Amino acid sequence: MSKVLERHEVPQELKWRLEDIYPTDEQFEQDLAKAKEVLEEVKTLKGTINSSASLLHVLQKRDELGLLIDRLIAYSYMRRDEDNANSKYQGYADQALTTAVLANSALSFLDPEILSLEESVVWQWVEEKPELGIYRHLLHNILRMKAHTLPAEQEAMLAEAGEMAAAPGTIFNMFNDADLKFPEITDEEGNKIELTHGRYIQFLESADRRVREEAFTALYTTYEKWKNTLAAMYTSELKQARFFAKTRRYDSALEMALDQDNVNPQVYHNLIGTIHDHLGLLHKYVELRREMLGVDELHMYDLYVPLVAEEKMVVPRDMAVKMVQEGLQALGEQYLADMNRSFTEGWIDWLENRGKTSGAYSWGTYGVHPYVLMNYQDNLDNMFTLAHELGHAMHSYYSNKHQPFVTAEYTIFVAEVASTVNETLVMRHLLDQTDDKRRRMYLLNHFLEQFRGTVFRQTMFAEFELIVHDRVGKGESLTAEQLCQIYYDLNKKYFGDGIVVDKLIELEWARIPHFYRPFYVYKYATGFSAAVALAEQILTEGEAARERYLNFLKSGGSDYPLELLKRAGVDMTTPAPIASAMAVFGELLAEMEQLSK
Repeated sequence: MSKVLERHEVPQELKWRLEDIYPTDEQFEQDLAKAKEVLEEVKTLKGTINSSASLLHVLQKRDELGLLIDRLIAYSYMRRDEDNANSKYQGYADQALTTAVLANSALSFLDPEILSLEESVVWQWVEEKPELGIYRHLLHNILRMKAHTLPAEQEAMLAEAGEMAAAPGTIFNMFNDADLKFPEITDEEGNKIELTHGRYIQFLESADRRVREEAFTALYTTYEKWKNTLAAMYTSELKQARFFAKTRRYDSALEMALDQDNVNPQVYHNLIGTIHDHLGLLHKYVELRREMLGVDELHMYDLYVPLVAEEKMVVPRDMAVKMVQEGLQALGEQYLADMNRSFTEGWIDWLENRGKTSGAYSWGTYGVHPYVLMNYQDNLDNMFTLAHELGHAMHSYYSNKHQPFVTAEYTIFVAEVASTVNETLVMRHLLDQTDDKRRRMYLLNHFLEQFRGTVFRQTMFAEFELIVHDRVGKGESLTAEQLCQIYYDLNKKYFGDGIVVDKLIELEWARIPHFYRPFYVYKYATGFSAAVALAEQILTEGEAARERYLNFLKSGGSDYPLELLKRAGVDMTTPAPIASAMAVFGELLAEMEQLSK
């Protein structure tokens, strides 16, 4: 389809049902007003924590306000994501964010007030009042952060600054999704088609090399025109991270970001170091790709095209649903029954439309089923994206079902595990179902691409973040040219000499939304590695491993992520899971090389 649909042209059954959060916009507005009232109540509680009963009251008010904010943010942002040019929902999102910032400010007394108490007193109150039991992990986490929590007045100021701190990411998202327009390119049949975020990878998968190169050039020359503006946006993001790290007495933005999950920075460095030790495998894969494509020189725009063109699979939505259902049978009948609700009860927004946020995600709010945003294209990659996002959705579904609000939200560190377990199980199932050489090669190539994109590429992103945050942390400036050079050099290092690292790839940093969530992307690589291990356990050990895994999904944020993963069966404090994932990559690569001869 060459025309991009307008939102009103998308069939109702292919849209998500946000009415399950708020049946009408008026109810959103009522809750917005209610949140402001509760917010004022919360302010009056400052200085009142002097007993187990008062502590419980404050924490329950925190939850009441938090749940309201959670719903307001989810609804308004998802409505805006349907069409970023819709000014009404832009306004709703702005109001929700402003209210969230005010709520954080109103609650800013809580942590310092708890920290002013003797730790033994806090735990005595928990024993004294059983209702405080659900807050045990929250209280432990607050007490753990004592060295980085400021006096109440200063915490209030930092909370007030939250909206300004979010500005670089907000501006980037509006620019990238609503304002930025790409030129038309000529497809394989000679038709002029508008390039969009959603179509870009589809063009890079084209068997026609001219189409791939044209899409690559069109995308990055568009970003090149705005590189100085984009550099200003991104360096503002780096500076706000440096400000908060310094203010909260951390040695670096990295340390601050990881401490939210109680993760030692060594886990981050283990990842980069272990991947450096295995870059030879990526170089080997790049060389195999060049040979199988039959080109003298491999270019950056040749990295996504399937190596087995004859086996290109067209995967309509209905087929994608069936493939996901069959591929996840190892997770048991109850998991499948719960997941199948997503296809009939308005969890999924399927199609790309003009102004819709690009990519895919899962989101939602406590007490309502989760949601999945897609921009579905009829290919295997999008089928795996569906499996991935449903992994997130089911993690949320089980967490919300089995945890109280205070511990239902799991951290980003473990979030990518559930999604990637789904992808890995579906892939293993598909590989088990075929002995056909070319079909098997096609699937192996796709699995290898998951490793390249999720482990190698995200680790390269993580190393880029480490370098640029470090420079800004030292007070150095960063120009667009410097950002481009750092990014270009990393591409040379990771991909090696077997590929032409096209000059335009130096601009890729400018289009990565996750860079506006500092030190987020490494979790894709660690999560993928953990997921590969867990999926293998589920397939080889059966019920015992499955139960450990399902208990992990039900645990939400009831403990620190590294502890939850240990109980599920993997220890991310060591390089072992990363090295293990690299061993699997090596095995897949060896089979691919053998089959290609």
